[in-house]
Amino acid sequence: MTIDDMRNDLSIKGKNGISFLLSASVIWLIITIIFMQSIEIAQKNIWMLFSTGLMFPLSIGISYVLKAEWKFDNNALGSLGLYLNLAQIIYFPILFWSMLKSPYDAIMIFAIITGAHFFAYGWLYHAKPYYIAAPVIAISMMFLGLYTHADNLWLIPLLMAGFLLILTIALNMDYRKTGKRM
Repeated sequence: MTIDDMRNDLSIKGKNGISFLLSASVIWLIITIIFMQSIEIAQKNIWMLFSTGLMFPLSIGISYVLKAEWKFDNNALGSLGLYLNLAQIIYFPILFWSMLKSPYDAIMIFAIITGAHFFAYGWLYHAKPYYIAAPVIAISMMFLGLYTHADNLWLIPLLMAGFLLILTIALNMDYRKTGKRM
């Protein structure tokens, strides 16, 4: 099996990772609700981090409903998806720094990290929407963060959830097109 065959296999069986994106959309909507609350920014940031703990169990449940595989024992590239996701955690010291030194910017930095980490999935799933979404999300979140007042920080996670849903739709269309080629 060639690398392209393995990538296409991941794309089809894993449905381009859309179960994880749907899970992330739910989490970013939860973060939106958190940032709409009238509690201190430090509390919002802590609840934001806690909400990410839902990612894996929610993704597994959505994968089950969508009949998408997320474990690929027979594909050598299968574990790469996990490593690419774990690579995102390497950027968390920047997030933790911002939570301590610039707490109002933490939500923006988290959104930039999340958006930018999608780029590598373009290669893994052989899906162009990831290549497009990663820089669009990262740059959009930066500009939104630069021009959003502290009272309206909830706009950042709301837009992030919107971007994730658009990306999910684009990846679903790509998945259907890839499935027809196979």
